[in-house]
Amino acid sequence: MSDLSVEKSSTAFQERVYAVACEIPCGKAASYGFLAKQLYCGSPRAIGQALRNGPFSADVPYHRVVAADRSIHGYSGQVNGDPVRQKRKLLEAEGVKFDADGRIAPECMLG
Repeated sequence: MSDLSVEKSSTAFQERVYAVACEIPCGKAASYGFLAKQLYCGSPRAIGQALRNGPFSADVPYHRVVAADRSIHGYSGQVNGDPVRQKRKLLEAEGVKFDADGRIAPECMLG
């Protein structure tokens, strides 16, 4: 796992989530479920909560974690608006491709 310097207010679980998120390579994305399997926690919602409630760190590529159906949501669960556009812009800049429905292309997904 990656070595992270995350604020001390993070829980041990959050730090594990951030470390696994940091392993998602540039140009790829992973679902909350994929991260849950990597951490043996069994709960994609727990991953989402850890990412949503943790302290922001520029070292953690939050934008690379997406829904199981390959759709992108905002940082607080929004399905449209500026946060979603921002996430898509970041992903596109890293080379992530999207299909005609606005979902991440399957070949850009881990797992």
